Amino acid sequence: MRYLLPLCLVLAAAGVQADTYRWTDSAGRTVVSDTPPVGKATGVVKLGGKPEASDGLSFATKRAMELFPVTLYTAADCVAECKNARDLLNGRGTPFTEKMLQKPEDFEELKQLVGDVFLPSLKVGKQSFRGFEAGAYNNLLDLAGYPKSAARITGGDSK
Repeated sequence: MRYLLPLCLVLAAAGVQADTYRWTDSAGRTVVSDTPPVGKATGVVKLGGKPEASDGLSFATKRAMELFPVTLYTAADCVAECKNARDLLNGRGTPFTEKMLQKPEDFEELKQLVGDVFLPSLKVGKQSFRGFEAGAYNNLLDLAGYPKSAARITGGDSK
């Protein structure tokens, strides 16, 4: 049941490819549609629906980012496994925040999230996974609606 919402979001986002328009009709109502207005309309604005040139992210990726932000927990002494986790996220083009554990509060935050200090750990929305397992990471990202691949590869933002 808890996977129903992410699945619905994925299916809904899959059909969003057309441009979107917003305008005010002759009765003063604001209309949003995937077809341009016919007849008298004021304030016509083409909203898009395709990836914006400024960031190169698809609608599905932006929607997933809003609903299910991704955080990768790492540390300086986590080398191979953390690199594998980072590479998987970058390979899918998944925007993420990398939280490098440095302060006691950081370690406590991770303990609250996954029960122990286990690196790397991934948080996607409210779901988390400790350690690195490509299948588990991909499953969490799929359920959240992140595309399996993206046109551009993004790096993590360090915190």
